[in-house]
Amino acid sequence: MKGAILREPGSLVVVDDLPEPPAPGPGEALLAVRRVGVCGTDLHAFHGRQPFFSYPRILGHELAVEVLSVGASVTHIRPGDLCAVRAYIACGACDACARGVTNACERLTTLGVHVDGGMRERIVLPAAYLHPAPGLSPDAVALVETLGIGAHAVRRGAPDATDRVLVVGAGPIGLGVATFVRARGAEPVIADLVPERRAVAGSWGGYRTIDPADEGPAAVRAVFGGELPTVVFDATGSSVSMHASLDLVAPGGRLVYVGLFTGDITFHDPDFHRRELTIVASRNATAADTEQVIAHVRAGGVDAVPWIGERVALDAIPEALPRWAGERGSALKGMIELPG
Repeated sequence: MKGAILREPGSLVVVDDLPEPPAPGPGEALLAVRRVGVCGTDLHAFHGRQPFFSYPRILGHELAVEVLSVGASVTHIRPGDLCAVRAYIACGACDACARGVTNACERLTTLGVHVDGGMRERIVLPAAYLHPAPGLSPDAVALVETLGIGAHAVRRGAPDATDRVLVVGAGPIGLGVATFVRARGAEPVIADLVPERRAVAGSWGGYRTIDPADEGPAAVRAVFGGELPTVVFDATGSSVSMHASLDLVAPGGRLVYVGLFTGDITFHDPDFHRRELTIVASRNATAADTEQVIAHVRAGGVDAVPWIGERVALDAIPEALPRWAGERGSALKGMIELPG
């Protein structure tokens, strides 16, 4: 079986001798991978900068898969179904799982990070993590995971139509956040340093955008009638941005960290208390978030397929992924197409 293996930072190879997956056991499904979205996690892993990562690893967690066969007791999917994959496998036994916070499971394993992912032709997964998406294209299904990160972050930040909302970062995660902020009745402003990404945010979603390097908080106040935003989502994963976002939140407001980096976030405690800020972390997504995204896409609430800047076959990924890792531009999403 063919697949792509990241042997070590900077060394990605395609092999054709991966072992075939076993027949699905009870509660499992055998799947043909049809699409793999390439995201910042994969690019950071290629550079050796991804937290919680070990090598060698088969990358890929943004997946559209076709069901080939199912094991005993699997009833919600059947062969031929096209499904999105919730890539965060929870243990089901820890306190977080018992409280329904499966995305923060104490022993969470993420496909393509802690265990091998979907950059291969076939894979066996627990059927509970498969979400059928009838009527959607493989491209749209592969983008469900990315949108789910945004949907979960917005649920954590809980903005409403009365809030002034700033989204920092106009990559796929930030645009997903903006999508679900708008679905809750608020109209977000998006900040990004890269002009091409600001242009995409404006042309794709009609969002107002600003350059955060241009006057900092003053530029933010200018688009909110002289006030700071009451809810800020930082979707950058940049230490500099995540620290700067603390100064962009109005008194009594909320800051949601969606991206992460390998380091510490610090703040001046008297200022934090004076403004009575709420800082919230957002990690991954839940089953409910995934179902919300699929329903939103099916209803025409969002079409993220225009984010795809380049499609390549699996054989081409050793050349394409290093190139994507070095680009900063309007191609927000690379997509791997597998036949079928």
